[in-house]
Amino acid sequence: MPQFVKVATMADLPEGAAMTVDAAGRPVALFNVDGKVYATSNTCPHQGGPLGEGDLDGTSITCPWHAFRFEVATGQCVNQPALKVGCYPVRVDGQDILVLV
Repeated sequence: MPQFVKVATMADLPEGAAMTVDAAGRPVALFNVDGKVYATSNTCPHQGGPLGEGDLDGTSITCPWHAFRFEVATGQCVNQPALKVGCYPVRVDGQDILVLV
């Protein structure tokens, strides 16, 4: 049964930042866009690059391996529409960031 698990705090993820966390054994990428937190799979569907280590520009993250860009809110690939990365619901409880897994 899916449940929200704490993966980080807002202090860990400043505005405009991306990071990788472990959510109940799953690698998840977190993004802070204008104070709103988004979560996707950390694995780029192209060749497995770590999205949480990419460059966040506005609402899109660029994979550090081959420059595939994904919208963090939807998971849709900007430069290759056939690709999509999975997204996770996020809840912020006080300063705690929780992801539904």
